[in-house]
Amino acid sequence: MKNLDFLKSNLIAHRGLHNKDIPENSIKAFKNAIKYNYIIELDVHLLKDNTIIVFHDDNTKRMTGINKVLKNSTYDEIKDLKLKNTNQKIPTLEETLKTINEKVPVIIELKYDQKTGLLEKELVKILDNYKGKFCIKSFNPLSIRWFKKHRPNYIRGLLINYKKKNLFDKINLNKLTRFLCKPDFISCSYKLHNNKTIKKYMKKKPVLAWTIKNNENFSLYKDKFYNLIIDNDEFINKGYYE
Repeated sequence: MKNLDFLKSNLIAHRGLHNKDIPENSIKAFKNAIKYNYIIELDVHLLKDNTIIVFHDDNTKRMTGINKVLKNSTYDEIKDLKLKNTNQKIPTLEETLKTINEKVPVIIELKYDQKTGLLEKELVKILDNYKGKFCIKSFNPLSIRWFKKHRPNYIRGLLINYKKKNLFDKINLNKLTRFLCKPDFISCSYKLHNNKTIKKYMKKKPVLAWTIKNNENFSLYKDKFYNLIIDNDEFINKGYYE
């Protein structure tokens, strides 16, 4: 039986604990989350040279001002880019896990801008040797099914969006999808708190809600989900689970 208790050990810091001076998914944001003992949620992409980096978008424009498509770039091509005019750079996953060093749990979201299996195969080479608490999640049910087959011991979560922007958003609420990939938990928009499927699922397994940006939403949804993913360090509820 998998133990998911660590997913409620504290609030979850979305892309690390960031603010206007500390960029999301940066080493500084992760150190800030560790300072408050928050669970860290982060995003990973696979580069052309098989390096796994921690970054949300599929290109670097929003965060660096330079337009580089990640799946067509090598680490050498992007490693010196600065995040949001700070001295922070795009970290590799290995660098990030070395920084976290098992101090707090990690939730790793796999992005799906490449064929299923490519990122997953490189990711397990790193995670198989990581001793800290972690889980993986994705909007891509094929990715979650890959882990079900190749790393059934990994704790895996399926992401479900409120807005149906693409195929995965439309099918991830489907019972057949969940049957095929057998997620251990669901991570969904807090706007789905009254969704019948989500409420039914919550009776059996954990549901994490994203993304809480202020104290008002925190108060509204803190008792409706297994845990909450918060967005920045201007909103901090220290000691909520103490």
